[in-house]
Amino acid sequence: QAALSVNWDFSDALSLSTSDVFEGYRKAADEDPGESERSEGDFDDVAEAASTVLSAEYAQPYLAHATLEPMNATAWYQGDRAEVWAPTQAPDLGQIAVARVTDLSPGDVTIHTTFLGGGFGRRLTQDFIEEAAAVSFKIGKPVKVIWSREEDTRHDLFRPAMLHRMKASLADGELTGWHHQIVGPQILDWYVRNAAPAQYPWAPKFLYNSLGSAGLMFEGIATPKDMSAIEGAIEYPYGVGSIDIRHTHTDPGVPVTWWRSVGFSHNGFAVETFMDELAHEAGEDPYQFRRKLLANEPRHQEVLNRAAKMAGWGEPLAEGRARGIALFQSFGTYVAQVVEAGIEHGEIRVYRVSCAVDCGQVVNPRIVEDQIEGGILFGLTAALYGEITLEQGEVQQSNFHDYRLIRQYERPEVTVDIVDSEAAPTGVGEPGVPPVIPALGNALFALTGQRQRSLPLTADA
Repeated sequence: QAALSVNWDFSDALSLSTSDVFEGYRKAADEDPGESERSEGDFDDVAEAASTVLSAEYAQPYLAHATLEPMNATAWYQGDRAEVWAPTQAPDLGQIAVARVTDLSPGDVTIHTTFLGGGFGRRLTQDFIEEAAAVSFKIGKPVKVIWSREEDTRHDLFRPAMLHRMKASLADGELTGWHHQIVGPQILDWYVRNAAPAQYPWAPKFLYNSLGSAGLMFEGIATPKDMSAIEGAIEYPYGVGSIDIRHTHTDPGVPVTWWRSVGFSHNGFAVETFMDELAHEAGEDPYQFRRKLLANEPRHQEVLNRAAKMAGWGEPLAEGRARGIALFQSFGTYVAQVVEAGIEHGEIRVYRVSCAVDCGQVVNPRIVEDQIEGGILFGLTAALYGEITLEQGEVQQSNFHDYRLIRQYERPEVTVDIVDSEAAPTGVGEPGVPPVIPALGNALFALTGQRQRSLPLTADA
């Protein structure tokens, strides 16, 4: 690197800042009500007859994956074939990555999958493999690439920044209508445009097939549907007469990819924070408000009741502490969480997380507990510290000093209660993430009376 004299061409580079991203989102939302993703009843009619219509806007930033092992790969181009040693979540996509930058077909590429060192969706994309393969193809020798922490943070493919506009109607304290407008990009649309070379016209279908078979988010292969922006929103479980859920697609061009729990992460924050706001507006206890609206959803209600009981919901707490509750279904798994939190020395402190999980039939409960607890800590990191910001197209964060992870001394007491079920087993690696973020925000509202509608959460809101 010291021997090179590099001149960079920024003519095609993005030059936008974070404020530009959200300004564009709001403009798009104003101009386009979005594609209908779920429609039941007529929200406008219900809202007109309501005694109260509550509105709120929620914003979530770009997020990095911050895997403890940075991106790395070793590639060896050998003329008629290539071998790659890499921590990848999708070896078949690694074959496409090598084919993109060599004269080989994917079938000529062997991927040796190593331990991940953390994946969280980041290692579904294959840019680090492509880079090693491209250099090896040029020089004909094995090449090992290891990104620095700074390179990894600033050139991640991020969890998309998203905007949510919410409206709901209340009549005599009863929730009668729900309107949710989701604003932001779709991950797979961006990925296929950038990962499918013209010389392989079958690649987009291959990507859909590969990622779909991993259970990510697609409905069929012939006409795939990217669910990354709307998942978790369209499954809204509460018993409401009118439901209107829309997606306004807008893409500022920032590279994005899957992030642990994908769209459930941002939709969980918006849905469950707004549900708390509605409970407060109706003058009801947040737990009981949800409970009565889940009369026809026994699995949701079961985990909600269990989490509330575990946490001692309604029992007095030490001065300076409060509880918040949230519930979400993702990847077929039902999770409810109660967070007990406070503020100490000007910083948010999470003391306890009580979590109930229904993931169907369980073979090894310890694996479920470990995965859910890991998801909780991952979600708390995002809630407390997660934010990638842009200034004139440049990522401002670079390492763990300005893109913090939750530390061992901050770890709360986590209790996981697993429902004994005979239903088909579902996922546990990601569903621990979505509820903990709104549950913490709801606890802070109970403590301070100040509602936070953007992330990360702060102690001085």
